[in-house]
Amino acid sequence: MAARRSTLLGRALTAGLLALAGCHGGAPAPRSEALTFHTLTYSPGAEQSDRALASLRRVDDHPLYEMTYDGPAPKLAPPDAKPKVIALPAGREAFACTVFLAAGDAARPVLGRNFDWDHNPALVLVARPPDAYDSISLVDLSYLGFDHPRLAKLDDPAAKRDMLLAAALPFDGMNEHGLAVGMAQVDGQAQVRPGAREVGSLAVIRLALDTARTVDEAVRVFETYTLNWSGGPSMHYLVADANGDSAVIEFATGTMTVTRGDRRWQLMTNFNLSTSDAAERAADWRYATGSKELDAVGGKVDPGAAMTLLRTLRQGHTQWSVVYDLKAGTAAVATGQRYERVYHTTL
Repeated sequence: MAARRSTLLGRALTAGLLALAGCHGGAPAPRSEALTFHTLTYSPGAEQSDRALASLRRVDDHPLYEMTYDGPAPKLAPPDAKPKVIALPAGREAFACTVFLAAGDAARPVLGRNFDWDHNPALVLVARPPDAYDSISLVDLSYLGFDHPRLAKLDDPAAKRDMLLAAALPFDGMNEHGLAVGMAQVDGQAQVRPGAREVGSLAVIRLALDTARTVDEAVRVFETYTLNWSGGPSMHYLVADANGDSAVIEFATGTMTVTRGDRRWQLMTNFNLSTSDAAERAADWRYATGSKELDAVGGKVDPGAAMTLLRTLRQGHTQWSVVYDLKAGTAAVATGQRYERVYHTTL
């Protein structure tokens, strides 16, 4: 059983999360405890945990939930930490996502992102930690053990506490300074930095959202660690900020490369920009279509038009589309390709 859990966790946590020791027992969890998930750990107090779980509400029938968390931000776990292990159903072998920055209107840069994956419950997490930047992020709840067959766990107060792990698992997000990050699967090999701590490839998104205000600062976060993709696909990242700066961070050949945007627009799908040629870019229909649309308007796209472009670029397995307004601090989310029903939240 332990080996099966390790295999499932490795496949499901495409952020490179490792299946490590420490399972959820049958006894109720204490009201205040250290929460450790792969390379991150944090310890919300009893009142902070209770407030977060009390704020959890369902906002649509995908289902999409929202929760507000005001406890401490996740930090790197000590080497002897015992991370949470959650047995997960096997999914696709790779993400197939689209992320773009549209910054042609300097007064309103937006980041759009399609998360293309299996149909699972999702969470909008509004985090207001006292020791890090506020942020909005989206989480696939199956990675916390709340897939459709196991949503009944939310009726069990002890099992529901696993929802508190969401802060360690952002799939995309934006912080109070307008720094936003989205990721997508791509071929690559993470750069090994001698002496550097290893972090999961979703954990690094959390560290960037919590500590970086600009693209340059986010790049430095990525330069600090060795990313751990064991058991999951490799990734690349588009980071953008409220100044209209952007960069695609990749590891196509085992060395980190940074491809800068031009402050009008930047787009990535599921091939490495740093090693691709014009023919490869033209062959990818999402990249070719999105580039043509963004170039035609010089990257001047408001949040509504950004959602329309995400609709154009959707695939059959697009689970959510989100548009982050980097100056206004708002997020618009459409689940299950139902673009007539957009959920809005704000920092």
